[in-house]
Amino acid sequence: MTQKLSLEQAKERAEKLREVISDYRYHYHVLDESTISEAAADSLKHELSQLEADYPEIITPDSPTQRVAGQALDKFAKVAHKTPMISLADAFNEDEIKSWISRMKKIIPNLPGDYFCDVKMDGLACSLVYQDGALVQAVTRGDSRIGEDVTNNVRTIDNVPLSLRRSKDVTSFLVGRTEVRGEIVMFKQDFDALNEQRQKMGLPLFKNPRNLAAGTIRQLDPQLVADRPLKFIGYDIIRDNTDLTPTVAGGYAVLGKLGITTSRQSRLASSLEEIIGYVDQLGKTRESLPFGTDGAVIKLNDRIMFEQLGVVGKTPRAAIAYKFAAEEATTVVKDIVISIGRTGAATPVAVFDPVPVAGTTVQHASLHNADEIARLDVRRGDTVIIYKAGDIIPQVQSVILELRPPDSRPIDFQQELARQYPELDFYRPEGEAVYRAKGLTGPIILKRSLKHFASKGALDIMTLGEKNVEALVDAGLVGDLADIYTLTKQQLMGLERFAELSAQKLVDAIADKKRPSLERFLFGLGIRHVGTQTAIDLADRFSNIEALSQATIDDLRRVEGVGEVVAESVVAWFADEDNLNLLDKFANLGVKPHHEKRTGSLSGKKFVITGSLRAMGRDEAAEKIRSLGGVFQTAVARDTDYLVAGGKIGASKKSKAEQYGTEIITEQVLLDMLES
Repeated sequence: MTQKLSLEQAKERAEKLREVISDYRYHYHVLDESTISEAAADSLKHELSQLEADYPEIITPDSPTQRVAGQALDKFAKVAHKTPMISLADAFNEDEIKSWISRMKKIIPNLPGDYFCDVKMDGLACSLVYQDGALVQAVTRGDSRIGEDVTNNVRTIDNVPLSLRRSKDVTSFLVGRTEVRGEIVMFKQDFDALNEQRQKMGLPLFKNPRNLAAGTIRQLDPQLVADRPLKFIGYDIIRDNTDLTPTVAGGYAVLGKLGITTSRQSRLASSLEEIIGYVDQLGKTRESLPFGTDGAVIKLNDRIMFEQLGVVGKTPRAAIAYKFAAEEATTVVKDIVISIGRTGAATPVAVFDPVPVAGTTVQHASLHNADEIARLDVRRGDTVIIYKAGDIIPQVQSVILELRPPDSRPIDFQQELARQYPELDFYRPEGEAVYRAKGLTGPIILKRSLKHFASKGALDIMTLGEKNVEALVDAGLVGDLADIYTLTKQQLMGLERFAELSAQKLVDAIADKKRPSLERFLFGLGIRHVGTQTAIDLADRFSNIEALSQATIDDLRRVEGVGEVVAESVVAWFADEDNLNLLDKFANLGVKPHHEKRTGSLSGKKFVITGSLRAMGRDEAAEKIRSLGGVFQTAVARDTDYLVAGGKIGASKKSKAEQYGTEIITEQVLLDMLES
């Protein structure tokens, strides 16, 4: 039996274990070398964990065992950055870098020629605050001045030191406040492994490492963050004054000594030629880097002059981001569909086969307006070059005319509007490039959309009827569908229609619909041509909004009851940036549609009702049929199983039922089916 240690002995052993584990972490994460095997390190961590379990009083906040996930939060606290995390201006070629240097020299003629170059990582910018060497706070970039406190999540990231490494020549950084800025990323191999695992489990795949890293760190549950392999890569260190770090390169060197992982891609350049040489080399090796990158960051190395140059607009004069040329790909335009936005603007969208561009898969691109279509002369069937503007938004660069089909025809925009929206009239305001639907202003569209969203067939939000919708929109309390989830009792009581009780009822009714069924949510969004049954069919096929948003026209056509027109409409809706922003807003407000495939005694059976029912309305009957897994159709088709004759049967429906062999049943037979 092992002899029990005294408290003093346990404390001494724990301190030594922490030192060895910390040293291993430093060599592994910062120097990229191993002093002991990973298995041995795990064994030491296990011993420390056991020791602290037996002697809880010896636990320290910076112990490796304290990297565990804490309790889930309701929301993140807002934190003001002591020094703003401002963004950088972009440059895309050598001439723009040259102009940047010239602008600085106009202000400081004797500008020193030293520039610090580092890779621009594709992740989530984050600030780590250490007080007397101990991690006390982690804050996202946010809007540059106000970020979110994600300390609990960041503490779970394995390569983030909970206390800065103690080294003889950096002891000054262990006193007072030291801020470390960097990027939270997910390595490409870790991302691939995670997606491989999800594929085996039949789960939807994540889009790219950058989005996953950013989305993960914003999770309210630290346990989820702990389960994903994130890394923090530091790029700058900030103190209250620049005495300890007179140069950017000097501060960067200190990061490693303090135990902070860096990119290992930095270099000092003393001329424009050396800067461009660094950028060119980085462009050649970028694919082999463990993390994603879209360019390089170049800073004036002298911190005093960096501060003297100040800020122009929202960007510092002494730093710039060099962006790599957008990756390009070719694809064939399968269709051009038109989306009507929230202001009534008609936006054409090119739909094409999915193609990878700059690390993500895209299948549609905005063509902006009729003039842009004419300028590009893009047509259905054309082979086009696709690129990403700023590595973000897919665009059509040009048409490869040599590959144009011989039977192609130019796009007549007015003709397309009339074909795709025969019920609407359009006009083009003088001096504008955009066509707009007549009579559809922003408030009118919003009122219609919100009434539909709250209606009985959609989310069925009690007390949010026509009059209340108009009052909310007219008062400016809602600017889109998601805004209803931000309403407070105090705001509503400021309107004539609401007293304390009615205001509270509406707030409660809206909150009660934060977990709507996916089919009701889809129907409520008001996607053109997507009725109640189509929404159910889409929900059954795709199970979640993300999967539906990535569906191609061919994917959609495979859904029973979805034809060319509906498929085009769905793709156009998800191609609209306003709509995607709306979905993000819903998610951020905690609105989470869920899907449970309906099954029951009527599963797969298709019904049409003609005439009036005595026991219930047609909508109620349709809902009961659907609740038991049946399908409600509006017209008799070849696959219709039952035609329910309520009262006087329609001659045309009876004729079709007889033609297709559809069984004609009475209302009582239907009621028996619903009750069985």
